[in-house]
Amino acid sequence: MEVAKVLHMNGGIGDTSYAKNSLLQQKAILMTKPITDEAISALYHSLSPKTICIADLGCSTGPNTLLAVSELIKTIHDECKSNGQQSPAFHVFLNDLPSNDFNTIFRSLSAFHEDLRNQNMGGDGFGPPNCFVAGVAGSFYTRLFPFKSLHFVHSSYSLHWLSQVPDGTENNKGNIYLTSTSPVSVLKGYYMQYERDFATFLKYRSEELVKGGRMVLTMLGRKNQDNYSKGCSYEWELLATTLKLLVTQGSIEEEKVNSFNIPLYNPSPTEVKYIVEKEGSFTINCLETSEVQRNSSDDEKYNMARSFRSVAEPLLVSHFGDELNMDQLFHKYNEIIANDCMGKEKIMFVNLTILVMQI
Repeated sequence: MEVAKVLHMNGGIGDTSYAKNSLLQQKAILMTKPITDEAISALYHSLSPKTICIADLGCSTGPNTLLAVSELIKTIHDECKSNGQQSPAFHVFLNDLPSNDFNTIFRSLSAFHEDLRNQNMGGDGFGPPNCFVAGVAGSFYTRLFPFKSLHFVHSSYSLHWLSQVPDGTENNKGNIYLTSTSPVSVLKGYYMQYERDFATFLKYRSEELVKGGRMVLTMLGRKNQDNYSKGCSYEWELLATTLKLLVTQGSIEEEKVNSFNIPLYNPSPTEVKYIVEKEGSFTINCLETSEVQRNSSDDEKYNMARSFRSVAEPLLVSHFGDELNMDQLFHKYNEIIANDCMGKEKIMFVNLTILVMQI
């Protein structure tokens, strides 16, 4: 699997699109707002740039794409208004892999700019901030921007994705991700791939950020060293169960399932701290965990199976092709959720958020 070519969320605005099924991701962005607000304010006070260059890495598509950016701009603009200062201009770079649905993002920009204008009511002489938006297609495990060109980097629910499926997953038969039955060698392979990828990410961002620049990074993680907590593997284990059921029914080949592994790793705070300190380009200002319930039915707009499909479907299509009927697969998946005893429990996803500053 060439991850950089196939990894993306479901595009468009249909029923199974990521745009229509990213409520939990939105909650994560809003939960971490106090951290991003503090970081962007501290950056502005320490550097006072006339133009703030912001990169949102792994921006995906849909209403969440510009949510974090909107909040960052509003924080600075409101602060400038309260101090009687003119707001700086903002240059925003939206980054994701080339297969991302950038067209839907670009079509939403007029509404984004209109929203910025509407937030400036009252005729106080402070017009809406100048904001210029550009799309940047490419892997954030490579250099993306000119040397020392960025002030602030934001990334939410992206850095748990790996640049490739780890080596050694051929020993992970019967699983598609890390579970309690995965060999130790597979667990080691996943961690080593994550360490390489995250260190590479930090190295390139250190080259692109100005001295004193900040990053706020939120990823799916773990609270502790338990690699097999339900929050890490629950959905993927249900998917593996569904795929094996389809094997018994003759719908897909067992070997095809055995060769399918997810390029994803949920790090612990200890692991993230270790890698940041080892790489050496950033100081850690804040490292926190928060939780969001994955299988909640409190919100009528939320559908767990559809939400998971919007994330997993492109990887499944890439690996299984026309052999696998997606509607059939996720119908079975939904049935398994309904009958699963764990589905009656609260499955908590752990958000790991880190604020770092360029040394």
